[in-house]
Amino acid sequence: MRTRTLTTIDDVPAVQWNVLADARGPFLRHEFLAALEHRQCVGRAAGWLPQITIVEGADGALLGAAPCYEKSHSRGEFVFDFSWARAYQQVGLPYYPKLVVGVPFSPVTGERLLVAPGSDQAKVRAALIDGLQALAIERHCSSVHVLFPTEDENRLLDAAGFMKRSDCQFHWHNAGYANFDQFLETFTAEKRKKCRRERRRVAEAGIRFRTVPGTELSASVWDGLYPLYADTFARHGHAPYLTYGFFLELAEAFADRLMLKVATLDGAAVGLAIFVVGDDTLYGRYWGTSGNHHSLHFEACYYQGIDYCIERGLQRFEPGTQGEHKVARGFVPTTVYSNHWIADRRFAAAIGDYLEREGAEIERYASLVREHVPYKRKSTG
Repeated sequence: MRTRTLTTIDDVPAVQWNVLADARGPFLRHEFLAALEHRQCVGRAAGWLPQITIVEGADGALLGAAPCYEKSHSRGEFVFDFSWARAYQQVGLPYYPKLVVGVPFSPVTGERLLVAPGSDQAKVRAALIDGLQALAIERHCSSVHVLFPTEDENRLLDAAGFMKRSDCQFHWHNAGYANFDQFLETFTAEKRKKCRRERRRVAEAGIRFRTVPGTELSASVWDGLYPLYADTFARHGHAPYLTYGFFLELAEAFADRLMLKVATLDGAAVGLAIFVVGDDTLYGRYWGTSGNHHSLHFEACYYQGIDYCIERGLQRFEPGTQGEHKVARGFVPTTVYSNHWIADRRFAAAIGDYLEREGAEIERYASLVREHVPYKRKSTG
């Protein structure tokens, strides 16, 4: 068994990679990660240098892999360590480069230490962790960060000296609803009325929605829709993470997993929400609009996604990071994690102390938010 580092995922044939990743969620598939590389969303210029770590058997068979990137900044990760970088800078030490294990621009929990079916999981995962730490030392990286791993991986990484960090997202769960109205019946009267008012305002403005599956996302369709997505980033003063070419390639190689909800007014597209469809989960990724339409964001990004999950029998809806406003619309606090190995023991001790205090605060926050969900209280009598 040996560990190697590759500078492009294309060095692993898609068929071999997807044997490892197929059951781990759509974002880990070769097609998604390769499109990020091919279309310059990641790469040296983007500050995401692929360092794909693999484990091979004596016969050269692929036993395991970790999607790893050498980073020269902390953008696009959704696990915020800017204060750590500033602390390094203040004492004259470099925080960058660092290694990040995860899917770029995708704050979705999933396996990060991929193991081939039939392989010795414990040995392969241990080899991947050792390989990542060795790579960090070899590349003069300050740290290794494993973003949004599974609970099982949390325990394994903890045993290997990584420090766990927690955060709060808001997810929706399908209780077998027959339709949206039945879902709303679980709300208190006040919250149900507010939700219906938001949906009514969008409809009364003349805005209509159509569902566009990935199989219908041709270049001509993207020509009209990509500017809506890009405008969201332009309003915050920076370029989009994902390029026009990325969506074109994804629509070809990933069509069965891609879905858009397009809002139209008088026949013209005025908004869109981009989704990725998993086996049992809908993932809301990005949205954009051409103007300020009342409640359109809630309708496009949340209510349309809930409708889709109910129609298709999907069990969960993850609309992205942050946003307490999701709670009033039926999403509940969900704890997610990251794991961090800091090479400098002094900084590791300081960051470890900080994470303990932060973790307690995250737990307190999630508990407080749960008191404000819109659902009717169950009788305890």
